[in-house]
Amino acid sequence: MAEQQEQAAEDAMMTRIGQAVMLHHGGDREEARGRFLGLWSEIGEEGDPLHRCTLAHYMADTQEDPSDELAWDLRALSAADELTDERLHEHHDSIAVRGFYPSLHLNLAADYAKLDRPEAARNHLRRAREVVGALGDDGYGDGIRAAIGRLELQLGEGSEVE
Repeated sequence: MAEQQEQAAEDAMMTRIGQAVMLHHGGDREEARGRFLGLWSEIGEEGDPLHRCTLAHYMADTQEDPSDELAWDLRALSAADELTDERLHEHHDSIAVRGFYPSLHLNLAADYAKLDRPEAARNHLRRAREVVGALGDDGYGDGIRAAIGRLELQLGEGSEVE
């Protein structure tokens, strides 16, 4: 019974994160950022890695300052490093943690490019390229591969994406 209640609470947090994401995608960046901050205070720095990774990943997109965006994307990467496939499968059984890394590294590369730190950007872009094979041949995977290619061109890199 306690395990079922804990699972329901975890699902409720993912639902609340998803609601804030919908606000952001609907154009209400300020409200989404406020909700994310409130949820972050509930989750905490040591909270569930799935919650921290998901929230930080989307919170980064609501930032106006590239340094703040970088800080949130680094939090997302750190949480992903703590996340296990077992925990992820409790939420959704058809995804694996390795599928998070292409997007996480791509976001960090873009952050560093905005901050005029091209070497750090290239480092994360190479890391994104190295792990992009974890993504399927679908719309999402194609989108990430295309974004890697665009950023490679912007940084003057080759466009050799798997």
